[in-house]
Amino acid sequence: MAVGPAVSDPYGLAEAAAQQLRRAAGIDSIDLAVVLGSGWAAALDSLPVHTTVAMAALPGFPEPTAAGHRAEICLGPLDGRTVAVLAGRAHFYEDRDVAAVVHGVRTLAAAGCRGLLLTNAAGSLRAEWPPGTPVLIADHLNLTGASPLLGPRFVDLTDAYAERLRTVARTVRPGLPEGVYAQFAGPQYETPAEVRMAGILGADLVGMSTALEAIAARDLGMEVLGVSLVTNVAAGLSDAAVAHADVLAVGRAAAGELGALLDGVLRAWPR
Repeated sequence: MAVGPAVSDPYGLAEAAAQQLRRAAGIDSIDLAVVLGSGWAAALDSLPVHTTVAMAALPGFPEPTAAGHRAEICLGPLDGRTVAVLAGRAHFYEDRDVAAVVHGVRTLAAAGCRGLLLTNAAGSLRAEWPPGTPVLIADHLNLTGASPLLGPRFVDLTDAYAERLRTVARTVRPGLPEGVYAQFAGPQYETPAEVRMAGILGADLVGMSTALEAIAARDLGMEVLGVSLVTNVAAGLSDAAVAHADVLAVGRAAAGELGALLDGVLRAWPR
């Protein structure tokens, strides 16, 4: 991890990282950003981002350890706006450091970004959403027992995943379903009992990312759109075992579709 301000000031650390990112990429600011989840890496090939900055060169960035996550930030112009793509993310299960999990989001915000597209791989509780199905996140359940916010930062999450952005996404791909995503702490996959619990609480999807980042983004005034790629049937709802290799394989198979969806949404993003 690169040296920066004291971690006791995560916002200052993000400011330092943003300054270095802008300098390394030769840009003034970032307008829109994407965080790629497990299985989404191949979609990067469909986006016009050609400048690459190593996360290790920026203050505060831990190196992602999950397979399929690259330690790079890729940037480029798109219809007069600068887009940044985090090709990997830190997960809560890696060291239970919430500040590290949301550092990328805070850095993007410090670099001027006001629109954030969060993606992930998810297990589906809905039989009509088989592996390979992209699903808009309408809301989330944070089941990690953690928050990126400290002190009296009373953030309104009523519209955590902007309804108007979900409408935009459906103009790009009509008929996109939407549902509630539950973030578990991981890294173990959910048990069948935990999946049943999540369903009782209102979840349609389960995974190990996104909710903490969305909270941090809303704290900083960013507008958030979330998209899950269903990569497996949630535990206990089929006879199949859940394996990370299968998650990545589903993403590779859907790469063209996912890339087209991301490109279309970014181009249609309201100004």
